[in-house]
Amino acid sequence: MPTKPYLETAKQEFEKTKERLIHEYTKLQIGRASATLIEEIKVTAYGTDQPLKSLATISIPDSRTLQIQPWDKGILNQIEVAIQQAGLNLTPVNDGVVVRITIPPLTEERRAELSKVVYKLAEDARIGIRNARQVAHEAFKKLEADKEISEDDFHLSNKHLQEVVDKVNEEIEELAKKKEKDIMTV
Repeated sequence: MPTKPYLETAKQEFEKTKERLIHEYTKLQIGRASATLIEEIKVTAYGTDQPLKSLATISIPDSRTLQIQPWDKGILNQIEVAIQQAGLNLTPVNDGVVVRITIPPLTEERRAELSKVVYKLAEDARIGIRNARQVAHEAFKKLEADKEISEDDFHLSNKHLQEVVDKVNEEIEELAKKKEKDIMTV
């Protein structure tokens, strides 16, 4: 069927959108230590900006502490400054060997704010899904206009596409509910 490549492309875009959402959720600070919270922070070292994960080992000694051990102790101060300037409201402590960050507990107000962020990210993902669906739909319309598919094939292809969209939107909703539950759990 001539519409199959467009359906497959749409499915791939849906998967990418879902993966981006999952990645964004891992970066949310929910009161527990997670390396993804800081691993992409840009640190100016050796004359260039580099992600923190390429300059140091990031470990989690307990559920509320991140420990950063650079491979070159000479860049401890640059790491500390980069974390302070990242806008994460985290306070790094440099002891001359490692940098430690204690993740503060979430207040009820902050939990409510994060819940809103969770649903905003989910809505952004749904918009991405709609855009990918629209691209496939336009391709189906063109195929029908060019008489490469019949009107029945056009409607059938759109029906299959909508079924996939509905399934992915359900998965996004489940991810959002799960993340909100994580945030609201004290």
